[in-house]
Amino acid sequence: MCAANTHDLAKIGLNYGMQGDNLPPPPQVVALYKNLSIPRVRLFDPNAGALEALRGSGIAVHLGVTNNDVIAIATSHFIADQWVAAHVKPYVPDVNITYVSAGNELVNDVNAAQVNSAILALQNALNTAGFRSIKVTTTVSTSVLSVSYPPSQGAFTNGVATAMTSIATFLAQNQIPLFINVYPYFAYSSNPANVSLEYALFISPGPVVHDGTLSYQNLFDAMVDSIYSALEKVGGSSIELGIGETGWPSDGNPGVATIDNAKAYTNNLVSHIALAKGTPKRPGKLIETYIFATFNEDLKAEGIEQNFGLFFPNQAQVYPVNFFPTV
Repeated sequence: MCAANTHDLAKIGLNYGMQGDNLPPPPQVVALYKNLSIPRVRLFDPNAGALEALRGSGIAVHLGVTNNDVIAIATSHFIADQWVAAHVKPYVPDVNITYVSAGNELVNDVNAAQVNSAILALQNALNTAGFRSIKVTTTVSTSVLSVSYPPSQGAFTNGVATAMTSIATFLAQNQIPLFINVYPYFAYSSNPANVSLEYALFISPGPVVHDGTLSYQNLFDAMVDSIYSALEKVGGSSIELGIGETGWPSDGNPGVATIDNAKAYTNNLVSHIALAKGTPKRPGKLIETYIFATFNEDLKAEGIEQNFGLFFPNQAQVYPVNFFPTV
């Protein structure tokens, strides 16, 4: 047995959501990350308190642009310049911003073209301001797919295909990953008759889905590969994927959203990423992955949405996670 190397573990981060009225202040959260040796964090918006707390931490930051700001930025390069001046320039290089994500799950039939325009405007603004090392991407949900099964048949909906072709062209030309939100929990809980819990939790004893020459032993890989297949169909075969969000709720759906299931999913996910096996379609690829989420957030919708956290607001663990598995 040998420890997973630090390069592999450096691909694992946490989502830092703030929809709670009882959460610890950002300096305490950053201290928690450092105590856990969490190397990267994803922010959903450029929260000034969080960015200030991250100064000098060395933690890599995936910085979100709110969906409302994306819509505005899509209309004007000047607004993109203003956004960079307000939310990037005051913090770099003290804060290690690696990616700016133009929206979260904003690529849909209505807004897909605007996301593409905002990506181009933001990258231009960053380049002009001297921040060429910061790359602009976006984060999509699996709802952008019209077909997801089997994975090789993955395809974008007609409503987003044109915009995704343009986005894919930009990402491929600049060697930037597309980030996706992948939730085996929802795939399982909405269709338990046809999806096994073991397949969703990475504990199937053998392959469950056979797709041509490829076999799938876990649902996570199948969902990721369906996006890879969709990208191939719009000229994005060279694009790598990152995981913007993935997680399992510990409460809110009896028998499914349980502490035991959440613990199994998260720990097995960390081991899966640390092994750097990639997916059947893209073996050997390191997948930058952000676990959702740091805390249970009480201002989110009641039920499962309040219970995705690895920690309670008092920083006690909801369940233990081994961020340094042996492989």
